[in-house]
Amino acid sequence: MAYGAPPVPRCDVVAGPGNQWVTAAKLLLSGVVGIDLLAGPSELAVLSDEEGDPALIAADLLAQAEHDPVALPVLITTDALLVERVEEELARQLADLPTAETAIAALRNGFVVVATEEDALRCCQELAPEHLQMHGSRADAWERFLDRFGAVFVTESVAEVFGDYGAGPNHTLPTGGTARFTGGLSVFSFMRRPTWLRLEAGLALDRVARDAAALARMEGLEGHARAAEARVGRADSRHGRPDRRLPRKR
Repeated sequence: MAYGAPPVPRCDVVAGPGNQWVTAAKLLLSGVVGIDLLAGPSELAVLSDEEGDPALIAADLLAQAEHDPVALPVLITTDALLVERVEEELARQLADLPTAETAIAALRNGFVVVATEEDALRCCQELAPEHLQMHGSRADAWERFLDRFGAVFVTESVAEVFGDYGAGPNHTLPTGGTARFTGGLSVFSFMRRPTWLRLEAGLALDRVARDAAALARMEGLEGHARAAEARVGRADSRHGRPDRRLPRKR
C-alpha cells in the first residue's frame, strides 16, 4: 500500500486498526506515507464513586481484559469499599467466562486507584486513556472536567463495548497516554492543511516586510532580511486586482 505494486498505485495514507505488527509497519512507514496513529494495547479506565454498580464495573473491565493478555484495565474510584465489591464480582463473572485465561492475564497488568474526587479526576487526566468509562452518580458532573481520552462513555448505561460495535465514529483511538495531544482516526486523518499568504502592495505589506527583516537579522540571516526589504515600497506590478473568477467549464 505504501510503495505500490503495479498496476496498483501507492497510497498517501495508511490508517486503521491492527496488532503489534501493523503498528510496527506504520512506525517504519511514517514519513513515507501519512499514518493515523501508533496504537498500543487496548486500555480502559473506569471512574466511579460509591454509587457505581460493581456488577457493571466488573463486566466492563472484563470486556476490556479479554481483548488481549497485554490489555490494560484500570479502576479509579473515590470509595475503597467499592474495590472489594468489584473484586468479588470479577471472581464471580470469571468463573464461567470463556475468555477467562486471557482476561486474568490482562487483569494482572491493571491496577486500582482510590483517591479523593479531585485526585481521581487528575489521575484520569494524567493517564489519558484510550477509553474512559464513567459510573456512579457524579458521571455527568465529571464530564466537564475531563478532556484527555480517546473516547469517553458517560454514565453506566453506556457500555464501552457500544463503541466497539457501531455506536461511535470509529474504534481506532490513541493509547499509551497519547490522547494528551491527539485524537482518534477521523476525517481529519485524510485531510491536508496547507497554508497560503497573499499581501497586496501597501502599508500592511511594508510592515510585515520590515518585521521579517528585523527578525532575520536577529538570527544573522542577512539574505532573508534583504529579500524581505526588497518588497518595501514596491508597487504592485499586476494591472488591477487578480481575477478571482473560476474558469468556465468547457
